[in-house]
Amino acid sequence: MKPSEEVLEQGISQQNFKRVSCTTVVSLAYQSLGVVYGDLSTSPLYVYKTAFSGKLSLHENDEEIYGVLSFIFWTFTLIALLKYVFVVMSADDNGEGGTFALYSLLCRHARLSTLPNQQATDEKLSSYATDGSADTWQSSGLKALFEKHQRFRNMLLIFVLLGTSMAIGDGVLTPTISVLSAVSGLQVKIRELHENYVVLISCVILVGLFSLQHHGTHRVAFIFAPIVTTWLLCISSIGIYNIFQWNPHIFNALSPVYMLKFFRSTGIDGWISLGGVVLSITGVETMFADLGHFSSLSIKVAFTFLVYPCLILAYMGEAAFLTKHHEDIQRSFYKAIPEAVFWPVFIVATFAAIVGSQAVISATFSIISQCCALNCFPSVKIIHTSSKIYGQIYIPEVNWMLMCLCLAVTIGLRDTNMIGHAYGLAVTTVMLVTTCLMGQVMITVWKQRIFIVVAFLLFFGSVELLYISACVYKIPEGGWIPLVLSFIFMAVMHIWNYGTMKKHDFDMENKVSMDRIVALGPSLGMVRVPGIGLVYTNLATGVPAIFGHFVTNLPAFHQVLVFVCIKSVQVPHVSENERLLISRVGLKEYGMFRCIVRYGYKDLQQENYDFENTLVSAIVQFVETEGEDESSREAGDMDIEVLHGPEHPVKNSNCNEKLKQSSYGTQVTKSGIRHPENFMLKDESLEILKAKESGVAYIIGHSYAKAKKSSTILKKFAINVVYAFLSKNFREPEVGLNVPHASLLEVGMIYYV
Repeated sequence: MKPSEEVLEQGISQQNFKRVSCTTVVSLAYQSLGVVYGDLSTSPLYVYKTAFSGKLSLHENDEEIYGVLSFIFWTFTLIALLKYVFVVMSADDNGEGGTFALYSLLCRHARLSTLPNQQATDEKLSSYATDGSADTWQSSGLKALFEKHQRFRNMLLIFVLLGTSMAIGDGVLTPTISVLSAVSGLQVKIRELHENYVVLISCVILVGLFSLQHHGTHRVAFIFAPIVTTWLLCISSIGIYNIFQWNPHIFNALSPVYMLKFFRSTGIDGWISLGGVVLSITGVETMFADLGHFSSLSIKVAFTFLVYPCLILAYMGEAAFLTKHHEDIQRSFYKAIPEAVFWPVFIVATFAAIVGSQAVISATFSIISQCCALNCFPSVKIIHTSSKIYGQIYIPEVNWMLMCLCLAVTIGLRDTNMIGHAYGLAVTTVMLVTTCLMGQVMITVWKQRIFIVVAFLLFFGSVELLYISACVYKIPEGGWIPLVLSFIFMAVMHIWNYGTMKKHDFDMENKVSMDRIVALGPSLGMVRVPGIGLVYTNLATGVPAIFGHFVTNLPAFHQVLVFVCIKSVQVPHVSENERLLISRVGLKEYGMFRCIVRYGYKDLQQENYDFENTLVSAIVQFVETEGEDESSREAGDMDIEVLHGPEHPVKNSNCNEKLKQSSYGTQVTKSGIRHPENFMLKDESLEILKAKESGVAYIIGHSYAKAKKSSTILKKFAINVVYAFLSKNFREPEVGLNVPHASLLEVGMIYYV
């Protein structure tokens, strides 16, 4: 296997690229073309068409065409090249990029996280490392502001959800405008082809694209890079041809003077047309979001040396053609293609549109998965589509939802200009969110001086606000679509997060005291039965109310009881050898333990190994090493990070060494737990292993949230209607945990929040 392929299959992170050869970087840069740049490279299909869709089409002077090209060039250079390639892509979170990566960086450095169950032990994770440099007065002031005011932290989360919901909206609009724009090229050669047939063909392609998602893209991904590379070389070659054929002086348009002349001659019509110009940089956010699949260097190399020059040449060539063919403004891309190569270019354009759509659909799956990890979206079914490449997932519910929305937009609007207006607003909003988050990262994480941060925000923020203002003007002409979609997604995400946090607050306020359970034992006739009981809870500390409710109604529980808490940590990935955190609950005689299973926001919360055997092995090792350092531990607070899984050593090297010296230990195999006969285990460990042989039961709380009678009407609607609907119609906890039904015991309880 080639080095680049090996790195890709292992799950690429920034650290993997500290020592790589130039060949590997170039190879990865080539592979990134098919994943990262499909959306960005298909923008020439509709940029000029959308920019000249309004009253600007009435201006037929070359000066307007020069002005639009000048705006495209400088927008592409300043936003895509300067902002994203040279600044934003440096703000990676352990090699990961995107909106959640920036938010994660802020949460770790300024303690802004709203995730429940955050513990000091989480900061010891290898991926949790923060910059140890001293705070500046700016960074300390910003941290103090957010730490002091909870509402500011909530507002920041809502702001992040705004960018996220707009990015999900991109997953609807990108396939629609890309495929419809590509297919509309048929009307250039087949003039009698009715618009209905163009829409029908586009819908068939979209249905086929979404129907094949469950197979994954790994089988055909190897052709994505050649398709995009061929597409870029085609449009750049055609651009060069058109420049020399129609207007060699088009290079003059690169002067920013033409932007001023453009505004002077067109006025408000020119300002409105910027909503189409901004479509030239759709997809630049994908460069940052896909940072985890490739290296920062490889993505930068691909953009700087191939994507950027090819697209600039394509836009210049199309502008050169337009200076001599004003009447072809609405079909300029396909009209500018020489007759001899039209059909090959049309075929490549269609495939490039499909590849670009595929990349955005996959990115939407990833975003939804991250939202679920951060308690901002209901649980959904996540399927791995590749056993080799980590992170290739498929979400059936989201897939069919996107398909229906794409078909609705395609059939309902039928016009790429209106879809472009919607697309522009979604793209510019995500960019503005990234700019604002970057400003906070520069202060809090990078400790930059305030004037540098202000200059960054003023320069890029003003440019993006200019484009947003132009897109807002187009709200009645299609711009309302991303607003409606983002409002729905934001409402769902915020209400789900709100309801989940309220349930957690209820759990925290109603924790059961172990003394109370012990005291109730004789009066209830409480007994211990053979086996191991796994009580799934949302609490990382204390005994949940659901367990008190369980033993009150059924005064019997298992000989060994383990409270399992699955939680997300504000890091992209948690390594396997740091996954589990084991501790004892109460006194040793109780036989109760706690297991905290930690995941990063980009980890897939599914156990790929035998969780029962892994957990029992970890508990046994905890018991065996429990007495090693009693002087430094307090009773009831004996935490040790362990993981005993296939091919994964225990993290604590002292524990490993002690196990060897003491000649005892356990091993996990595919057939179960085994321990050599000459190993001498403690009595408690032997009891745990015996309990495992008696069987494992899963006790899961089936809780229903209801708003208190004193709650406001809005809160009652959010909790009793929306949150209840989402809870009933999305995945149940036991389904997401792959719990065997024969071993499942559900405990119902109503939470009044």
